[in-house]
Amino acid sequence: MSVPCRYAARSCARSFRSGHFKVATPFLQNTSSTQRRHNSTEATPINPKIAGIVDQISQLTLLETADLVSSLKSRLNIPDLPVGGFAAAAPAAAPAAAEEADEPAPAAQEKTLFTLKLTAFDTAAKAKVIKEVKNLLGLSLVDSKKFVESAPKTMKESVPKEEAEKIIATMKELGATVVMD
Repeated sequence: MSVPCRYAARSCARSFRSGHFKVATPFLQNTSSTQRRHNSTEATPINPKIAGIVDQISQLTLLETADLVSSLKSRLNIPDLPVGGFAAAAPAAAPAAAEEADEPAPAAQEKTLFTLKLTAFDTAAKAKVIKEVKNLLGLSLVDSKKFVESAPKTMKESVPKEEAEKIIATMKELGATVVMD
């Protein structure tokens, strides 16, 4: 920055700090209502029961949170709905499906993505299976142990065939039974 620009910036800053500079717009002059609006959540009293539930939920791991969501959906009969634009695209796809029904059905396409499910494991090789699950899924050691002990359980979804076969072979060598759906 050149010397005149620095001088101008310093003098503006000094005048702003000293209060000689007046704000022309009423939006910036009324900062108390803006601060009040930002702090509105602090002013409302919080129910201690709800605060306790929020504290408990905030301490859950990702797997525990997913289990909580699924159990709440089942208990409250909440269906799984598509997110975003998929819901709007479904009615538009119905006429296209009717047009395709007139044409003969093509041969069944080969499935490319699979779901891997840990069904059982050898108790002698439990530690090795836990370590492999920890590496595959990126879980902590405790979560991996809980995961393996709660078999049968889905390990991974939407896995390409080659990768699924490698995982099945690795787990079979360790003494675990993994099924590809």
